Amino acid sequence: MHLGDEACGNGVYRGGVDGDDSYRRWWAFAGVSVISFLGCIDLTIVNTAAPEIQGDLGATVIELQLIVNIFIAALSMFMVTMGRLADRYGRRRVLYCGTVVFGVASLAAGAAADVRLLIVCRFVQGAACAVLYTATSAIVANAFPPERRGKAIGALYGVNGIGLAVGPVLGGFIVSGFGWRWVFWLNVPLIVIALAICFPTVRESRGGGNERMDWLGLTLLTAGLPAVILGLTLGDTWGWGSGQIIGLLGGGVLALTAFCVVERKVVSPIVDFQLFVNRTFIGAIVADFSLAFFYCLAFFLMPLFLYSVRHYQGYASGLMLLPCTALVALLSPLVGRLVDRFPPRLLLCVGFAAFALSAVLQARFTRDSGFADIVVAFLLMGVGWAFVLGPATVAALSSAPDRLAGTAVGASWTFHNLGGAIGLAAGMAVYRWSAADSLADALAARHLPGGAWAEAVVADPSAGAVALRAHTGLGGREADELFGELFLRGNQ
Repeated sequence: MHLGDEACGNGVYRGGVDGDDSYRRWWAFAGVSVISFLGCIDLTIVNTAAPEIQGDLGATVIELQLIVNIFIAALSMFMVTMGRLADRYGRRRVLYCGTVVFGVASLAAGAAADVRLLIVCRFVQGAACAVLYTATSAIVANAFPPERRGKAIGALYGVNGIGLAVGPVLGGFIVSGFGWRWVFWLNVPLIVIALAICFPTVRESRGGGNERMDWLGLTLLTAGLPAVILGLTLGDTWGWGSGQIIGLLGGGVLALTAFCVVERKVVSPIVDFQLFVNRTFIGAIVADFSLAFFYCLAFFLMPLFLYSVRHYQGYASGLMLLPCTALVALLSPLVGRLVDRFPPRLLLCVGFAAFALSAVLQARFTRDSGFADIVVAFLLMGVGWAFVLGPATVAALSSAPDRLAGTAVGASWTFHNLGGAIGLAAGMAVYRWSAADSLADALAARHLPGGAWAEAVVADPSAGAVALRAHTGLGGREADELFGELFLRGNQ
């Protein structure tokens, strides 16, 4: 017997499980967890391979940024769309299609002989990964009864946390032992294993109904979201007043505004705006947005602090961040159990309190901060992450009808990605403004001239101390101390 042989009133199987078939249910969970794990590990594992990719394919710095950012842009572009397609045409069917496309794109990325082809493959990977995120969450939520849903979602995000945690370390090992191409080829055998588990265990589920797809809304959404996210991501690189950024942000906002107008008029919208009337759903997406706003900025600035101020090497910096992501993996299953017993808003309050404490500690970092001070701040960030991510997803799913489970997850993850992009853009703008102001004061106090090079010190923290030594004549120790002060002022 397959998972969930119980029919809904519309004649479509609900996708739940037989009460006595717990063994098969958890095998299905294992299969979709491996698929979701792949989507998470590909968010972090590629960063480690960037230097090798640059040397092998001759990629520029901007092209390296695109290899990472185009994945996130495609992921955000298709998140709601894939959730809607999964609800409409069947979550298992869409998951299998997306997983196969992800595997083919991984094969092509590993074989790429040109950086432009690699960027295209990363875009396809990101689009397919939108299926991996939305369909897996909807399948797990649909397969478990409400009283056990929190435990299942928590376990799923525990697996995802492991993917985030081991990505940088595993990437370093693979690149050192086998080369950067195996960072992508690793996905293929794992996909084969996951599909072999899923085929006999995962039951089809869908939202029901035979409404036509809103192709106009789909086009506007897939044009607007990536334009806004790429504009926010590349604003500091291209200049906020440049024609490219103004065009991306302006065009993206216009497309999304038109999308909202269209969705309120069509019979079968991509996004059912009735979801946004529900206060629980609004609270869930605000929590997801805020979570990504904080950790994306922290995960960008903290490695720079460890490398440029504390002078940890790249591999050591990755290990210093490991307590945060490892704690997410360890705590998520426990938090999932707590969601079944306590209101999600209580757990969200605990999570954001931990984030606030972590932010205070990170703002107090100095050049002499000890190992324990740094690790405690990162551990608190991991606690906050675990106590927000799972409960926010459960709250979003519980506030939406079963027929819109995929759409709810897609909307939640879309706001999550927007939070990350906006947090990184806003935080970096504040950092650069504060650091530039501090640098001007420091140069004036030392009677040293400024210039375009001073802007480069602020724009590229990884090479800031080197630029100071080259253009000011300061000794190595004095330049390091000055840059450390600038970075910490900007980080506060």
